[in-house]
Amino acid sequence: MGVLFLAPPTPNHKPLPASGKAGRNLPAAIASALILLAALGFALIFSRPVFIGFVAVLAVVACWEVAGAFARRDITVMLPPLYLGTLGMLIMGVLWGAFWVMAWLYFTFALIVIGRLAYTSLKTSAAIDVAVSTFVAVYIPFAASFVALMAEESKNSWTIVFFVVIVACNDLGGWIAGILFGKHPMTPKLSPKKSWEGFAGSVLMCIAAGIISTFVLVIPWWWGIFFGISAAILGTIGDLTESLIKREVGLKDMSSIVPGHGGLMDRLDSMLFAAPAFYFFFAISMNWWGS
Repeated sequence: MGVLFLAPPTPNHKPLPASGKAGRNLPAAIASALILLAALGFALIFSRPVFIGFVAVLAVVACWEVAGAFARRDITVMLPPLYLGTLGMLIMGVLWGAFWVMAWLYFTFALIVIGRLAYTSLKTSAAIDVAVSTFVAVYIPFAASFVALMAEESKNSWTIVFFVVIVACNDLGGWIAGILFGKHPMTPKLSPKKSWEGFAGSVLMCIAAGIISTFVLVIPWWWGIFFGISAAILGTIGDLTESLIKREVGLKDMSSIVPGHGGLMDRLDSMLFAAPAFYFFFAISMNWWGS
């Protein structure tokens, strides 16, 4: 139980042998992605509570992964308040909406402070622990709560499906264009494999997926441009945010939970960063056109 509530420093795991230019083991990566998508699809189709529970599990594991990463720099992330915060924000999002999600975020922050003050045996910096734990609370459970809000308020499973697909196109489009045309790195020191050509591929593929989504959701096609551009920009920022953390603590991957990908956060970083923007875009577009 101690490991669950006080994450040990994450070691650098030896990755599976890479295949091709991707720098990953593609068969393992594709199999892992399909399993995650199948689990997501089953939870979404089976029932809304099961889907929210699935999101909660992913968010809790993601918090634990990030806590292990920061532990490499002698920073203690307060996991019990974050676990409670995850459950509370998702439940509040489903039952009472965005206002109560924000209220529970404040409650989570208060628990983080109280918990760290009470944990006097820790030798790490209390101020840094509180600051980093609060960052994680916003970065993971608060952002994940917008997925719950989308699922609850849209009453349309396709909203979540297209959210996942459009944001996933950020990675897919960037990967394809980067391999074929990538020559100019975006951030050589932070993420050497990301190129401006890859980003252009991300934008184009996200916009294409966004426009397709509008025909299913029955909203004007030009909303797909907003969806696509926001997915490419925010998804890339999400990738770079996680890369910044990993570079700071000296990690290749957040963990080895997902074969071929690394940790869950290596897959969820884009989704989490883009979720709040998509919630607002979907809410505005569907309210205006009554879908």
